[in-house]
Amino acid sequence: MRLTLRPVSPRSPLPLGDRDARFDDAPEREAIEEKIDEQVDRIARLQRKFYADGRHALLIVLQGRDASGKDGTIRKVFTGVNPQGVEVTSFKVPSELELRHDFLWRIHDRVPPRGIIGIFNRSHYEDVLVTRVNRIIPKSVWERRYGEINDFERMLAASGVAILKFFLHISRAEQKERLEERLSDAEKNWKFRAGDLKERAKWGSYTSAYRDALRRCSTAWAPWYVVPADDKKVRTLLIARTIADTLDGMGLEWPKAEAGVAGMEID
Repeated sequence: MRLTLRPVSPRSPLPLGDRDARFDDAPEREAIEEKIDEQVDRIARLQRKFYADGRHALLIVLQGRDASGKDGTIRKVFTGVNPQGVEVTSFKVPSELELRHDFLWRIHDRVPPRGIIGIFNRSHYEDVLVTRVNRIIPKSVWERRYGEINDFERMLAASGVAILKFFLHISRAEQKERLEERLSDAEKNWKFRAGDLKERAKWGSYTSAYRDALRRCSTAWAPWYVVPADDKKVRTLLIARTIADTLDGMGLEWPKAEAGVAGMEID
């Protein structure tokens, strides 16, 4: 069975229950690991050509609840790429200066240029998630932002930026287990914040906010994918394969050498 993702459809129901956080009938672990290695190698090969081609940019958005695996996804999927061609941006709470601009100002500044793969660890979608759930802005404002985000992403796509958006969907029980692991592991407890528990208590509100954001902002030019993320290896394979397929479908070409270069002799 080939594990693949389908884009979220704005016209279809979007289940985001705990059972949807796992992929049924996944292959054996060893088989998954082999497939991950294949896709990671494939991304590495394609990324070198993508960088040299220089006609496109690729923006990858990773969203998910705390402990859903955004950092781990970046480490695993992009382990073989040339660091010169990849930029990772982790969006934190907006600074005072950023708050004095429109909500997309700081996002646009980090959009990758052509030839570069840009990865957003959280993104502009925080401004229709956190701000909505915590009532930082009124409904009239966050409702308007769905259309503004779609227009912004349409403009990027028209400018040569391919966009892939992944929601790493974990169950409540799996998040509990991962948060407890952070508390007990000295190498991970620096990641734990007391605020994580406050956000966890708003699980239902965040589910509603995610469902609206994914359905209303999954477009032909910037699709959303829901990734069952309870199983880390399945999560990695699904994302890696989607990225590799996207790069492979771009018609990438190696640039031609300058006139007269072929056949030159070097003393």
